[in-house]
Amino acid sequence: MKQQLPVIVAGGGIGGLAAALALVRQGFTVKVLEQSPQIGEIGAGIQLGPNAFHAFDALGVGAKARSRAVFTDEMVMHDALDESLVGRIATGEAFRQRFGNPYAVIHRVDVHLSLLEGAQETGKVEFLTSTRAVHVEQDDAGVTVTDQNGLQHRGLALIGADGVKSVLRQQYVNDPPRVTGHVVYRCVIDKKDFPADLQWNAASIWVGPNCHLVHYPLRGGEQYNVVVTFHSRKQEEWGVTVGSSEEVQSYFQGICPKARQLIDLPKQWKRWATADREPIGQWSFGRATLLGDAAHPTTQYLAQGACMALEDAVTLGEALRACGNDFIQAFDLYQRSRVARTARIVLSAREMGRLYHAKGVERLVRNDLWKGRTQERFYDAMEWLYGWNVGNCLAKD
Repeated sequence: MKQQLPVIVAGGGIGGLAAALALVRQGFTVKVLEQSPQIGEIGAGIQLGPNAFHAFDALGVGAKARSRAVFTDEMVMHDALDESLVGRIATGEAFRQRFGNPYAVIHRVDVHLSLLEGAQETGKVEFLTSTRAVHVEQDDAGVTVTDQNGLQHRGLALIGADGVKSVLRQQYVNDPPRVTGHVVYRCVIDKKDFPADLQWNAASIWVGPNCHLVHYPLRGGEQYNVVVTFHSRKQEEWGVTVGSSEEVQSYFQGICPKARQLIDLPKQWKRWATADREPIGQWSFGRATLLGDAAHPTTQYLAQGACMALEDAVTLGEALRACGNDFIQAFDLYQRSRVARTARIVLSAREMGRLYHAKGVERLVRNDLWKGRTQERFYDAMEWLYGWNVGNCLAKD
């Protein structure tokens, strides 16, 4: 009877679908509770490090993800005031040899679709839409999740992958978000409308005082992702709204003409007022655990939010395998394997944001940081981040 119960996953985003795939690979059936009316994804482009491709492969969807990604030649940083080159990291063959997988950019929807197709093909994942988990009770045999309509869902365990405003985190941790005051505007532009002198096969960033701009190709180079970030003048509340071209223009007065083209392009923007949370040492509670943004929401400055959710899912599956599918033991091992790494991501992303947005003398220091650095030294500095894989994901103790 026990094995007939599914594992319940709250949230049908990237983290939730990845968790579902990891659970199916351990022999479980899965019920995904998604609050939206359909299983889908919003947003624009995201970046994928080699660690993400290691995770895709472990989840059985590597070929799907690769077929939809654009593989970049380099990551490049320019100063947005004077156009000077700050740093360039090649992501070609030497990079792939070092880390065992490529660096790529991809539309967020295409990551989600690759995972969704993989989950649907198993025949072991049930999806309930317009269903939001609001409370969980546990006993020795499983969990009972109550949704917003008062209906109850019985399962062996619960994975809380319900995002940055996680209801399940609120029940178990109840900590406040840390609103950054940094605002992110995102849009996708067709190639025909994108400046020819910026059509680089690179993850490109222009860094300026209290602001930065990002662009890279999507979908075979037929579209380009554009992201601009600035420090808001007003008190922000965490959330997503429709943006205003006038607001964006007002924050980028001093930047060079080449970078300025980016903010003149979009007809409409989506506006994110960003937040993270202080890292926590516990996100597993008996037969319930948190995953992805519910466990460790981070700012975007390391481009690792989705990658960390994918890593979480693989590590969760490996922990179950190592613990003979004992959920309480596995959730503890999963947590111990992930807490320090994901906390490092959250804290490092904050510092990277400061580096990007340096002004005055700090800007000059930043622009000197990587002068003369070899590619091998860049790769050495990235080893902690991109060296993750399924073989080293579990804590050794």
